[in-house]
Amino acid sequence: MSFINKTSEFIAYLFRAKGLHGLHSPFVYQLASEVLHDKNQYPEYVTLHQQRKRLLSNRNVIETVDFGASAGSKMFITYRARVQQLVKRRSHAEQFNQLLFRLSHHFKPEYTLEFGTAAGLGSAALALGNPESKVTTLEGCASMAQVAANSFERLKVKNVNIVIGNFNQTLPEVLNELPRLDLVFFDGNHQQIPTLDYFHHCLTKAHDDSIFIFDDIHWSAEMDEAWKKIQNSDQVSLTIDLFQFGLVFFRKGIAKQHFTIKM
Repeated sequence: MSFINKTSEFIAYLFRAKGLHGLHSPFVYQLASEVLHDKNQYPEYVTLHQQRKRLLSNRNVIETVDFGASAGSKMFITYRARVQQLVKRRSHAEQFNQLLFRLSHHFKPEYTLEFGTAAGLGSAALALGNPESKVTTLEGCASMAQVAANSFERLKVKNVNIVIGNFNQTLPEVLNELPRLDLVFFDGNHQQIPTLDYFHHCLTKAHDDSIFIFDDIHWSAEMDEAWKKIQNSDQVSLTIDLFQFGLVFFRKGIAKQHFTIKM
């Protein structure tokens, strides 16, 4: 179902997507030209690429737990797999980790929250984008959290804190400890109800300059529906559909707008 949905949605995305010339919002034009289409080759890209190669050659077998969409109707599933297989399955392509780096580098968030640490490549990209930030990343699987911790140590990334456990249990305490949320990356549970639940919880700590990033917004019909509901939220002023990611902004004083941009 998800493959068919993604294929049809990608075709629709290609028809809707605009290039730079079609963007009439100064804020969105600047974001697209300076961040989304930034062709600079940052040295951090090499760092992330090398760590990804190490992880893809890691044949160690670990027991992993999955609380997300893969669990189906169950609360969670556990299984054993090689680290390299889990990295292929759960980590983003390099271009998307590079985009996370650029977004963090551009917006300079002080307090960043990530749902779904996996092997830590996305967390590292966000942390490297702004070494002054405090990145909190939530991971349901202790074994994967250890893989990520090893990545952070290898990369000398010291501004990431991993919180292990079911998001439903760990999120309230984490939000209670954070003064605000400058950037949130939702990449932990690709189902409509949990996605919307996490979104509404995080809204309590959002502000005018916050940016929320949602992964796999067209992964399934229910994620399409979740994305539409997020776009229609009264607190959301502007959204950008990049197909893989959905960017959400809360800027006051602008008319509600939705953009689809070519990557």
